[in-house]
Amino acid sequence: MYTRIDHIMIGVADLAEGIEQYRKLGFDVHAGGVHVGKGTHNAIAFNDEDYIELIAIRDRAEYDAGRIGRLDGSLADFVAAGGGIRYIVIQSDDLAADVSAMRERGVDVGDVFESGRRTPDGQELRWKAALLGPGNALPLIFVEHSTPLAIRRRQVPGAGHPNRVHALERAYVVTDDAQSTAAIYAKVLGIAQPPMQRGTVIMSNMVVFQVGPTGLGIAQPYAPGPAADALERRGPGPFQALYRTASMDAASRWIEQHGIPPLARGVRNTGEHAMLATPDVACGAYIGFVGPQ
Repeated sequence: MYTRIDHIMIGVADLAEGIEQYRKLGFDVHAGGVHVGKGTHNAIAFNDEDYIELIAIRDRAEYDAGRIGRLDGSLADFVAAGGGIRYIVIQSDDLAADVSAMRERGVDVGDVFESGRRTPDGQELRWKAALLGPGNALPLIFVEHSTPLAIRRRQVPGAGHPNRVHALERAYVVTDDAQSTAAIYAKVLGIAQPPMQRGTVIMSNMVVFQVGPTGLGIAQPYAPGPAADALERRGPGPFQALYRTASMDAASRWIEQHGIPPLARGVRNTGEHAMLATPDVACGAYIGFVGPQ
């Protein structure tokens, strides 16, 4: 069963620069380690149970020759075009069963494979993963962790984010046809397609799938705004992650104290206030914050 959105993968051209920028946004980001034989390395910002992953190519020759180079040959082109959210990673508690169920629904999905990385202190973290095939080429990766969360969290010291973020609220994919795109996601996820609702911050009509405590929104712009901008700049795909903070004021103070102009604010269809970091300050992604003042 799918239990939540595990993390958001953000492709960046330079990992050190990506770490610096997300620290300016108030995230406690630390080097995550290397993907041995795959030519990439990453950095991690843990929330309570999900995390942000910044990923960059460490060794281009190794990347081209390695497994990720063959399965995801577009990462280099993606970061060259500005980077941003490359994948939304869905967590499973039984990936083999979920892959079997997808195939029974007629979904094109690859076999489960083992993967991992080595942290800077030498710890080996392991997981299982599955990728969708070209017949259902959605920006999703499915994972089942072999290393428990408590052990994985040891790689990132610290008492939490200065922006007081503690959880991913929702990740968004932009499209020019929310209904038909959502039907594909419904088939892949095995979740009934929810009704359309109106998003007032991203100026989109959207279908929101609930995956455990996290939401996956399929957004179709109805007016100029973040979703329309993302669709025009990069075409359909993931463009925003919305994070819940314990204090919007703490988040905005930290961000402004670290040289980022005040973030634009809006009111969600829930009545809550939200603010949004734009791609120029969030490495190609829109990063939103919602919570009490």
